[in-house]
Amino acid sequence: MELELGGKVVMVTGGSDGLGRALCARLVSEGAFVAFCGRDEGRLEATRAELAGAGGEVLAVRADVSVREDLERFVGEVRGAWGRIDGVVNNAGRAAGKELVDITDEEWEADVSLKLYAAARLCRSAMADLAARGGSIVNVLAIAAKTPGAASMPSSVTRAAGMALTKALSKEAGPRNVRVNAVLIGLIESGQWDRVAASRGAAVGELYERMAERSGIPLGRVGRAEEFADLVAFLLSPRAGYVTGAAINLDGGLCAAL
Repeated sequence: MELELGGKVVMVTGGSDGLGRALCARLVSEGAFVAFCGRDEGRLEATRAELAGAGGEVLAVRADVSVREDLERFVGEVRGAWGRIDGVVNNAGRAAGKELVDITDEEWEADVSLKLYAAARLCRSAMADLAARGGSIVNVLAIAAKTPGAASMPSSVTRAAGMALTKALSKEAGPRNVRVNAVLIGLIESGQWDRVAASRGAAVGELYERMAERSGIPLGRVGRAEEFADLVAFLLSPRAGYVTGAAINLDGGLCAAL
């Protein structure tokens, strides 16, 4: 399927590693111009070199999206490079799960800043550009937003807030010809899990097998980063032109809620 993303300018937060990196590669393969940010200079440069080597038009920006000035600079550099924004993917984040009694105020504030405030700010900053282009926003969340379990906070709470943001914003942005959707991931291959395996001295493939078995994923395996990239690329594209306000599970059937 031709996604009609050629020449579109897409911003991806947390794009230098794992799922974000896979998405950037997919967008480049479709001919999109891709701007991505991250905090690790080494990963940023490695991803930039890889994508540029594949012929991609890319912009890598070192930025912490939880810092307002960094986020504003990211948006400014994209406008300076290409003069427009056609798509936004709020992908930056990390899993954080404890029991409520063990979570400090500082941990709550850091999680809300990273996963909610940053997404809201980027959507607000890019809205005029997106409206002018008939653009699209995709918020990357987690299935815990729908089915939170014990010791899943603060992530489950901030991800649920992200789902509410997605639905409410889709109502506001629709009349501006901007679509807003969310992808709720389950257990998917990522750099985070690769590093967990390395810290344990285990093969990452074996870790994924144990995770899939322990979690009871109906499809019997952990999802691939490329499957995530395919879904998000579709939602960004004109081919998903009548899809907005949706929260789509990408979890191999793990989530108990539709």
